[in-house]
Amino acid sequence: QLQASGGGLVQAGSSLRLSCAASGGSLSSYSLAWFRQAPGKEREFVAGYFRNNRAAIYTDSVKGRFTISRDNAGNMMYLQMNSPKPEDTAVYYCAADRGLIYSSIRNAQQYDYWGQGAQVTVSS
Repeated sequence: QLQASGGGLVQAGSSLRLSCAASGGSLSSYSLAWFRQAPGKEREFVAGYFRNNRAAIYTDSVKGRFTISRDNAGNMMYLQMNSPKPEDTAVYYCAADRGLIYSSIRNAQQYDYWGQGAQVTVSS
């Protein structure tokens, strides 16, 4: 199971960190990702890791502002959001999957495990 936390209301240009805790075993060999979904829009890939590869992947709109990280034990994943913008407002979800292929890392439908979502609202 995945449990996301750390959402809230922040001002544009500030910072916020989301956390995702895994229970029931280590996720060190899983592909991990953060997605987000704004009202009326499809769920969108934000950032992720393919399996135990340490090189992170980001969507273009957050590059240079957001940083994904994971702990060595494979129990925690984070999303550091620096200089958030009002357009970053969404419900943020953490996700994990053991078997997806690299080309599918941005595809929400390929992930088997999801956190419950954390609302992030960025005011201007």
